[in-house]
Amino acid sequence: MTSMETVAIFDSPGKGRGLKATKEFWAGDVIFSEPSLAAVVFDSLTEHICHSCFRRQGKLQRCGQCKFAHYCDRTCQRAGWAEHKQECSAIKAYGKVPNENIRLVARIMWRLDKEGSVVSDMQLTTLDELEDHIADMQEDELKEFKVDIHNFLDYWPRNSKQHTVDVISHIFGVINCNGFTVSDQRGLQAVGVGLFPNLCLVNHDCWPNCTVILNHGNQSDVNTMFHSQRRIELRALGKITEGEELTVAYVDYLNLSEERRRLLKTQYYFDCTCEHCKNHIKDDLKMAGREEDGVKPSEEQVKEATDYCFEMLEKTEKARLNGDYHELVKICRQCIEKTEPILADTHIYLLRMWSTLSEVQAYLQYFDDAAEYARKMVEGYMKLYNPNNAALGMAAMRAGVTHWQAGKIEVGHGMICKAYAILMVTHGPTHPITKDLEAMRMQTEMELRMFKQNEYVYHSMREAALKNKPMTMMHEPKSMEEGIKNLFHRRK
Repeated sequence: MTSMETVAIFDSPGKGRGLKATKEFWAGDVIFSEPSLAAVVFDSLTEHICHSCFRRQGKLQRCGQCKFAHYCDRTCQRAGWAEHKQECSAIKAYGKVPNENIRLVARIMWRLDKEGSVVSDMQLTTLDELEDHIADMQEDELKEFKVDIHNFLDYWPRNSKQHTVDVISHIFGVINCNGFTVSDQRGLQAVGVGLFPNLCLVNHDCWPNCTVILNHGNQSDVNTMFHSQRRIELRALGKITEGEELTVAYVDYLNLSEERRRLLKTQYYFDCTCEHCKNHIKDDLKMAGREEDGVKPSEEQVKEATDYCFEMLEKTEKARLNGDYHELVKICRQCIEKTEPILADTHIYLLRMWSTLSEVQAYLQYFDDAAEYARKMVEGYMKLYNPNNAALGMAAMRAGVTHWQAGKIEVGHGMICKAYAILMVTHGPTHPITKDLEAMRMQTEMELRMFKQNEYVYHSMREAALKNKPMTMMHEPKSMEEGIKNLFHRRK
């Protein structure tokens, strides 16, 4: 079934154009999938990520002509040539590499010049019809914007079709508020930005009925004929009735409604009027004090602990940037010791502290500690997030792995099963990360059976297995902002 038959464009009250379902959907259904019109690797990762399949590889081969593009091998280079051909000679002529925004706009324009404004019969909108919000930009944003356009005009080859500044500005504006973050093949790291026209039509809701996931498909076959395109999938999070508007979340729900509204206004130029923002749903939980046997801390105590926690979070960022993980642990411990007795287990600053500490301790291989804080984090998330939220699934996966590493097999297996159930909805059975989880689930299930039969044998076998090959989730701790990834790419 094509995307055309499952969705329709309509006027969404107060939101402009939107998409609605033309049939009923259930949790985990793919409503439509869409390849990117164009995509580029982030400036900071151009030498570490394949420019064709967006995989992270240890050793990449670079394009012999421009010395800029990097690929896994000849297969990927051939697959990416159509997109790179004009860019290759443009970079050589320009003598340097322009930034990611300029590279993306150029790739979009070369494609549109070649194929016209509609590149497939699945495309529901042209770029001309998408909003650019240039009129809404702040002064400092406009300044940067004009610099990009100026540099683009220098970069754009004389022998390519020439366009007016208005046309060029419009496309820069479109990617500025509609660019979508492209992740690596495991879905664990944001590595680039792309434009997906149909996805641009899906409006925001803080408690959405859909989620977007990037599925790289098969890009590793030596015969490029068997390559499937890098594409996004719009997936239903629960039952969606015919005629219902399709929505995704542009910002993380773990922010307070006031903060979400501020982010949406500055990044996407609209005022959110969703139920959760209007009625401040769950804001009280996110800033709550801890209640024990009917006794609550005073408002003053909660405010004091909240402010202290916020200050300490800023300190953790500094320590993390300096790579001083032992200092980071010290700050987290100090903060948790002081605020845990006062703040509720759903308080978002305390949750961030637990998340940071569990990630750092896992990285430093203090698994017992990491497991305890990961469990607290997941229990808090479960009270706040939609039960099928991808961030909740990823957090449960991390907690499951950490418990497995700590030898806490029962809780570990339970967490991995929970993560698997969520990711089957948000990512689907063919996504690499779901496949990883399926393997982990089988592994922990087998170990749990062994554990129940004979604990001593289980622990001695586990020691041997750990020496041999631990489950790898050991990347360096990332900032909180990246940790719970805001999928919709924005220029900072």
